[in-house]
Amino acid sequence: MAGKSSSAEKRHRQSEERRMRNKAVKSSVRTSAKKFVALAQKKTVLEAETALKDMIKKLDTASGKGIIKKNAASRKKSRMQRLFNSIKAAQ
Repeated sequence: MAGKSSSAEKRHRQSEERRMRNKAVKSSVRTSAKKFVALAQKKTVLEAETALKDMIKKLDTASGKGIIKKNAASRKKSRMQRLFNSIKAAQ
C-alpha cells in the first residue's frame, strides 16, 4: 500500500481489532437477551432467572467498557426485569 504511513497502518490494525472485539461483545449480549426472552416465553422461571442474571452481567460489562451506552444498557435491563417480574407474578 503505497503512500500509507506506518503509523496509519498500525492505527488501522488497532481499530480493526477493537471493532471485532466490540462486535463479539455486542453479539454475546444479543444472544443472551434472546436466550432469556425464549425462556421467559416458555415460562420457566428458574432458568429465566439465571439467564437474566447472565444477560445483566454481560450488559454491565459492555456498558462499563463503553461498547454499549450506559442508558441503553439500563433500558434493556429494565425491560427484561419487567418481563421477568410479569412471568414470576403469573405463577
